[in-house]
Amino acid sequence: MLYGSENTMAGLTQHTINTPYMVGPVHCYTGMPAGELVLFDTGPPTPEAERYLRKNVDLANLRHVIVTHGHIDHYGQAHWLEQNSDAVIYLPYRDCLKISEHDRRMKEMYHLLSDLGFSRKYLEGLQQIFDSGALFPPFPKKFKIAETELPERLGIESINCPGHSQSDVVYVGEDWAVTGDTLLRGIFQSPLLDVDLESGERFNNYAAYCSSIVKLAGLRNKKVLPGHRKNIAGIDATLLFYISKLLGRVEQLRPYKDEENLITLIDRLLDGRMQDTFHLYLKASEVVFMKDLLSEPEMLRRALEEIGLFDQVGELYHAATGC
Repeated sequence: MLYGSENTMAGLTQHTINTPYMVGPVHCYTGMPAGELVLFDTGPPTPEAERYLRKNVDLANLRHVIVTHGHIDHYGQAHWLEQNSDAVIYLPYRDCLKISEHDRRMKEMYHLLSDLGFSRKYLEGLQQIFDSGALFPPFPKKFKIAETELPERLGIESINCPGHSQSDVVYVGEDWAVTGDTLLRGIFQSPLLDVDLESGERFNNYAAYCSSIVKLAGLRNKKVLPGHRKNIAGIDATLLFYISKLLGRVEQLRPYKDEENLITLIDRLLDGRMQDTFHLYLKASEVVFMKDLLSEPEMLRRALEEIGLFDQVGELYHAATGC
């Protein structure tokens, strides 16, 4: 059986591992900064991924496992690697918070979604998904914070680029950047609704993304190693794809932006076609992101002007925002 494949890029080896999820195969990367074996991301918590890692990664000499963000296809084998190697596990700061305060996060997520219009019946169904392990594999028992505890000798810079999730970190070497799900070719991402465990409020993915696109534009001279699909067309092309898709959907939403009940709004937008529990959560995440944009569109404009991309989407911006 074929579990995955390898490809060398910018001095790192790209490992492609199959997943059972809609997003398809995921990429992990190995390299030898400072002569120490490093694995970026881990693949999903499946027997196939375990077999791939055993066959293709020198677990006896693995020293560091560095995770871009805490989604199941990217960190699902962290606990297994902790048990089957001597590697140190590094997680983004906000994922460390999510793990250490998991029960609190689940309770606050329940209240957040309830306030947005989700029914008790729906929330009970979502809770079953959360409790099933389908989204949360076993957490590693010991881990360090990637942004502050990566050894300097590795020469790896960590850059917080939230937007896809609140925890996204991009790891940058001399001529490469491991970007997780922050830069993907041809995939429109829905930043996920989540609780900011520092403030106790909803995490503002829109404000985070506006800040992140400026940081991502700073990678223009790096070889981008994405989390899905083997490569990207380029930094600008990828950002413009995402922003163009986003503005097109914002234009569709704008006539309904004053609807306060999120579920009612989604029913109007989709004519009641959205039934699946988890996909409703994904759609709600997207709609909240777009409503935040409509409430403060100038934030996006300033970010795009700063990186020199506003003129390419100016007409879409005006049509979407009315500004």
